Amino acid sequence: MRNRALTSVGLTLLLGVSATLAACGDDTTDGTGSGGSQVIGVDYPRSDTDFWNSYIKYVPQFADELGVEVKTTNSQNDIANLISNTQTFISQGVKGVVMAPQDTAAIAPTLSQLDSRKIPVVTIDTRPDTGNVFMVVRADNRAYGIKACQFLGTKLGGKGKVVMLQGGLDSINGRDRTEAFNECMQKEFPEITVFGEATDWKADVAASKLQTRFASDPDIKGIYMQSSFALSGTLQILKQRGLQVPPSDPKHVFVVSNDGIPEELKNIGEGLIDATVSQPADLYAKYGLEYVQAAIEGKTFQPGPTEHGSTIIQVRDGLLEDQLPAPLVTLDGAPIAGEPTLKFDDSSLWGNNA
Repeated sequence: MRNRALTSVGLTLLLGVSATLAACGDDTTDGTGSGGSQVIGVDYPRSDTDFWNSYIKYVPQFADELGVEVKTTNSQNDIANLISNTQTFISQGVKGVVMAPQDTAAIAPTLSQLDSRKIPVVTIDTRPDTGNVFMVVRADNRAYGIKACQFLGTKLGGKGKVVMLQGGLDSINGRDRTEAFNECMQKEFPEITVFGEATDWKADVAASKLQTRFASDPDIKGIYMQSSFALSGTLQILKQRGLQVPPSDPKHVFVVSNDGIPEELKNIGEGLIDATVSQPADLYAKYGLEYVQAAIEGKTFQPGPTEHGSTIIQVRDGLLEDQLPAPLVTLDGAPIAGEPTLKFDDSSLWGNNA
């Protein structure tokens, strides 16, 4: 009911806002920029995390390389804003749209509207629950949860308590990471107790719930943060409790994060956290734009390996997803559960080149 209500509000009450915002852009309405380049609408999902701020910086860089013009908006993690921003793009006459809907159910009517207007859509980072887009550019989010599970399960010797600071469960990403982590733990490390804490990707909520969990279970030995949004609060709590000690110390709490931002890599080198999964902010920008450009030009793709080291899979009938590599990053680059990892200072990591 909530999603339907938001969609209704976005499609009816925010059209006036869209027209106003459109007037603030240039006067192009045919989808062609002043130099004859294609005009693409790119909605930034939020700007309150280092990961998404990095993505925002990469978009204009790759747009210049591809010779496309971009119109940008920022929905600030609000589905109503995204719906409104899409109306703005339509009024500006864009030829394609790149978006990262954080509420992956409520975006369906907007996708249908764009499809009816023959405006191709590429989603990056997230995949819509229903409806089709030209391509989803994403990494395997279930693999994120499995890698975190295997890291913590191995380091804890298969026993103990861990906290999982979940993202938003209205997002396919939050659900994928949560379900895969839980399933892996139950199957491979059944003697580890997992406390799942829903945070809606909010740092203050994550910090509050972690603090409460430590109060009730001071013998927590592992933390899985589903995104770097929880990084600062987690480190502060560990410091306050005197738990920022080397892995050789019995009091050490093993921490694995998810994003691969520069701060996480620095923290791994300093021994403040133990691992992260590097989510490719740079490649989301690059291939999001490349695929929407390809859609405008009438190109098509099939499931299978790509020339850029990823694999396109068919998620459901009519929906393809390019699953980009997202390696586990550790202090020493040693394998975990037989799977390779990258050392924190590896030059191939985008976080070391941001």
